[in-house]
Amino acid sequence: MTRPSCSRIAKMAFLGLASTCLLSLQHHSSLVQAFYLPGVAPHEYENGDAVPLMVNALTPGSDSELKSVIPFDYYDPQFAFCEPKEGEKAQAESLGSILFGDRIWTSPYEINMNTRVNCKRLCDINVSAAQAQFINARIRENYAVNWLVDGLPAGHVRPGREPNTEVYSIGFPLGEEDGRATPRLNNHYEISIDYHHNTQKDTLRVVGIVVQPMSIATPVIGEVECGAIEAEQSPSVYLDEKKVNAVTYTYSVQWNQVETAWATRWDKYLLVGEPRIHWFSLVNSIIIVLFLTGMVAMILLRALHKDISRYNQLEAQEDFQEDFGWKLVHGDVFRAPSFPMLFSIIVGNGSQMFLMASVTIIFAALGFLSPSNRGSLATVMIVFYMFFGIVAGFISARMYKMFGGEAWKGNVIGTAFLFPSIVFGGFVALNFFLINANSSGAVPFGTMLGVVALWFLVSVPLSVIGSYLGFQRPKIDNPVRANQIPRQIPDQVFYLRPIPSMMIGGILPFGAIFIELYFILNSIWFHKIYYVFGFLFLVFGILILTCAEVTILMCYFHLCAEDYHWWWRAFFTSGASAFYIFLYSVMYYFSTLQIRSFTSMVLYFGWTAIMSMLFFVLSGAIGFFSTFLFVRRIYGSIKID
Repeated sequence: MTRPSCSRIAKMAFLGLASTCLLSLQHHSSLVQAFYLPGVAPHEYENGDAVPLMVNALTPGSDSELKSVIPFDYYDPQFAFCEPKEGEKAQAESLGSILFGDRIWTSPYEINMNTRVNCKRLCDINVSAAQAQFINARIRENYAVNWLVDGLPAGHVRPGREPNTEVYSIGFPLGEEDGRATPRLNNHYEISIDYHHNTQKDTLRVVGIVVQPMSIATPVIGEVECGAIEAEQSPSVYLDEKKVNAVTYTYSVQWNQVETAWATRWDKYLLVGEPRIHWFSLVNSIIIVLFLTGMVAMILLRALHKDISRYNQLEAQEDFQEDFGWKLVHGDVFRAPSFPMLFSIIVGNGSQMFLMASVTIIFAALGFLSPSNRGSLATVMIVFYMFFGIVAGFISARMYKMFGGEAWKGNVIGTAFLFPSIVFGGFVALNFFLINANSSGAVPFGTMLGVVALWFLVSVPLSVIGSYLGFQRPKIDNPVRANQIPRQIPDQVFYLRPIPSMMIGGILPFGAIFIELYFILNSIWFHKIYYVFGFLFLVFGILILTCAEVTILMCYFHLCAEDYHWWWRAFFTSGASAFYIFLYSVMYYFSTLQIRSFTSMVLYFGWTAIMSMLFFVLSGAIGFFSTFLFVRRIYGSIKID
C-alpha cells in the first residue's frame, strides 16, 4: 500500500485558491437597488400648515474627496449661524443616531406648506476674524450643511459622471473655493420642496427637498433669488480673516407638485445609474466565488472519502499496518490547545458577533431597517449584541469545560468583560479626540452611561446565565482520547507553517467581500446612505462558505502533514481576512481620502482597527466551528483501537 500524497492535493487546492483570488479581484460592483419598507407613517399637511425645518451636524466630505472625519454641531458658535428667537431645542434621537454623530435641532426657518417665499431675511450676523478663519477652514475641507424636512434630508443636484446626467447628493456645500485667497461663503439658500397631493384624504405630503446654496453679498429682499438672477450680477461673500465681517443670511422657498408617491420618496437618494451592469458584475462575482469554492470542497471530499475507506480496509486486514496520514495523529488531535481559557473566551465572543451580524443583516434585508429611521441599524446591532451575550457565555463555558478547565470563575468574568472592555476602551479613547476637537461626534456623557448600563445590566447578566447553563451541561466527549505523551511534529513545508498558511487562508474570504467593503467604507466616511442589504446578505453568505471551506482545507493539509495544532490555527486562518481588510483600508486612505489633520487620521485608523478586530473574531468563529465539526466527523468515521 503506497502512502497517500497530500502534497499533490495541496498543490491543486492552492492553484484553485490563487485562481479564485485573481478572478474575483477583476470584478467590481456598485450599488444596486433594493426593496425596503419606509417604516414611518406619512405626515399629512394642509395649505398653510407650518413645515418644520430641522438642522443636523455639519459633516465633512464631498462627492470626490474627503479631507476630514470630524463633524461639528450646527449651532457651534464658531459657525455663527442664525438661531431661533426662542432658542434652539434638541430633538429626540435613537441611541444609534447619537453614536453616529447626529445632533438634530430646531431652526429659525419659517416654512409653510405650499406658500412661496422670495428672499426672506433670516438674520444679520457679525462674523469675527477668528470665526472667519474657522469657517474658511471648514469650507476648504468641503464641509456640507445638513437639513431635515419631514424626515427627509435636504440635498443638492450635481452633474453626474456621464454626460447630461444629474445625481442627487445629501447635504449642500457650506461654501466653495473659486481660486481666490479665501473661499466664498454661501449665505442664501434656494429651497425647492416637492409635495404630493393625496387625493384620498385631500392632503399634501412632502416627498422631496433640494437646496441650491448661493453667495450674495448684497441681497435684495423680496426679489427672486435676491436680485441675483445671474451669479455675476452680485458680488459673493468672502470672509476677511483679519477683521469683523457683516453677513446677511436669506432664504427663498418654492413648492412643486409632483406625482412621486410618499412611499417612493427615498428613491432619488438611492438611485444608481446603469443597474444592469451592476447586476451583471454582482452575479458574475458570485458565480466565480461559488464555483471555485465548490471545486475546493469537491477536492477535499474526494480525498477524504478515499482516506476513510482505505483506513477502514486496513483495520480489517490481519497483517499489522502502520498508520499514516491524518490518522497518525489521532492520539493528539483533540489535545487541549495552549491558553484554553483565552481561546474559549474569544470563541464565545466570536459566536456573539456572528449571531448579531446574521440577525441584523436578515432584518435589514427584509426591510425593517429603513433609511427613514435614523440610526436604526446601529441601534439594532447594539441591542442584538447585548442580548446575544447569553450565547457567548454558553459557548465559552462549553469549550472551557471540554478542555478540562477548572477556573470557571475566570472564564465567566473573562467572557463578560475581556473583549467588550477592549472595544469600549478604544471607543472611549477615540471619543476624547472628538471632545478635544469640539466635535458634535463626541458621545455625550449621559449616552456613554447608557451604553455602560446596557453592558452591565443586560449583556453581563445574560453572559453569566449562559456560562451557568454551559457549565451545567455534561462535558463534550471527543471521538478519540488524547495520548498522555504529545507526538513530535515534523518540520513543515513553507506554505504550511503558521503565518504563511494563515495569510494564504485569509485571502479568499477577503476576495469574497472586498467589493462590498468599498461601498461600506464610502457609506461610513462620505456619509452616504447604505441600503443594499439584499446584496450584503448574499455577500455574507459567500463569506460564511469561503471561511468554512478554506479553514477546513488548511486543517486537512496540516493533519496530513502530522501537525495537530489546529485549534488556534483554525481560528486565525479565517480570521486573517481581517488583516487584509485593514490593509485595504490603508490603501483606501491613501488612494481615496485627502485627510491631513492628525486628529482625523487617528480617528480613521482607530475606528478601522476596531472594525477589523470585530471582523477578526466574527470570521474566526466561523472558521473554527466549521473545522471543529469537520475534525470530529472524520475521526469519528474511522476505526481506532
